Amino acid sequence: MKNKNNWKIYLFSAIIALAVSLVVVGIDKGTENEGAITQVQTVAGKNVLYTADAEGNIKPLDFTDTSEKVLDAVVHIKSTQSSTPYQKEGARQLPDPFREFFGDMFKGGQTPQMQPRVGTGSGVIINDKGYIVTNNHVIDNAQEVEVTLYNNESYKATVIGTDPTTDLALLQINAENLKTMALVNSDDVEVGEWVLAVGNPMGLNSTVTAGIVSAKARSININPEKFAVESFIQTDAAINPGNSGGALVNLDGNLVGINTAIASSTGSYTGYGFAVPSNIVTKVVEDLLKYGTVQRGMLGVTIRTMDGALAQEKEVDFTKGVWVEQVGENSAADKAGLESGDIILKANDKETNTSPRLQEIIASKRPGDAVKLTLLREGKEKEVSVVLENARGNTEIVKKEKREILNLLGADFETLDKETANKLKLDGGVRISKLYPGKIRKETQIREGFIITHIDGQRVETVADVSNILENKTGGVMLEGIYEDGSKYYYAFGLDS
Repeated sequence: MKNKNNWKIYLFSAIIALAVSLVVVGIDKGTENEGAITQVQTVAGKNVLYTADAEGNIKPLDFTDTSEKVLDAVVHIKSTQSSTPYQKEGARQLPDPFREFFGDMFKGGQTPQMQPRVGTGSGVIINDKGYIVTNNHVIDNAQEVEVTLYNNESYKATVIGTDPTTDLALLQINAENLKTMALVNSDDVEVGEWVLAVGNPMGLNSTVTAGIVSAKARSININPEKFAVESFIQTDAAINPGNSGGALVNLDGNLVGINTAIASSTGSYTGYGFAVPSNIVTKVVEDLLKYGTVQRGMLGVTIRTMDGALAQEKEVDFTKGVWVEQVGENSAADKAGLESGDIILKANDKETNTSPRLQEIIASKRPGDAVKLTLLREGKEKEVSVVLENARGNTEIVKKEKREILNLLGADFETLDKETANKLKLDGGVRISKLYPGKIRKETQIREGFIITHIDGQRVETVADVSNILENKTGGVMLEGIYEDGSKYYYAFGLDS
């Protein structure tokens, strides 16, 4: 019986070997004159992963259409900085967390006089007029900014404005037929929702990574600005140095946020990325385009997120909300009747379970806007209406002189107040309050705070004087003025014809 079974096995094996041999011979005969490369036709597959849209409709989870839709609207940004000793000394350095995210991607020698340093980041085209949103720290202290599109065309960019408090900046390029990206209401974004991060990490242009929204209204204390607003969307989509300023999009290809930072001990992806919500982006862009500067409405309170430890410390029952630690004297909150110990439950009927969430809601408003707050005071709910104020304690909207020549210069100007003018024994002048990439930074060593008293020998007393003198001018320009220490300086630069 054993020998008979073995005979059957040998016979079966021989038949299989013969069949395989015939197939091989057939393949060889068909391909011997055409090379030995054989293509295997792929088997038609089916999507096995599905997700639900906002209406609950089930659809295949496929990132290819989304990627194709958004890649053209995300750009590569190169910012060039001088390494001269004077500018290095006067430059405001990036905070360490921003520097870590921006990456040690500067090239050049250690000696300040050597070649310029170059940093890279990403940006998002938001309309066909060439406006691009990125992070402020991507272009901060740069003398020149260059934008490269997905098709590898490059353009010099003009800085329209910045907002360090949200780490956002608005650029513009002169280009046509641009692909753009629409912004969604980030309040509608849900934890667990699929998102894609699009940018240029580690020098790898046009990179797409996928993940989910891990959390909302997250603060990581990365922004050192006095009135910083941090209410990040957290994601586990891979974000690395170079992604900064790039897009976080939903599966419809619409902008959810601007990628800004990572939490990492190594400086590279470890699963925690953070993006500025699109609602804050929208507000900042609208302000920069309409007023030339961001309008920040303020409550005037010191706040803390309520938790069990705080409730025990204050000897109150725990309630989700924001604890009012202190109310500023004569602030908007003080005038509305807020008190220390109030717990803010809602703002304009939106729940405020954390301090960053309340900050985000207030940051979407301007001075003069009224905000309805729902409070818990001594166990009873109460509603108050607060009229927000600016940093100066009033409801005025601050407008910046908006002319193309001022954008070309790359600076914010403000008319010198009479008190300072009298102190410096000046009849008047215009202070450079902020420098951006542009003519002044590129061609001079002017520092922020310089007070212009004359341009080409003509007296300057208001910001309008600056723009009027330079509006149609060509050739060389001579600025005369002083710093507040009283030293007089002259700076010259050229205007293109």
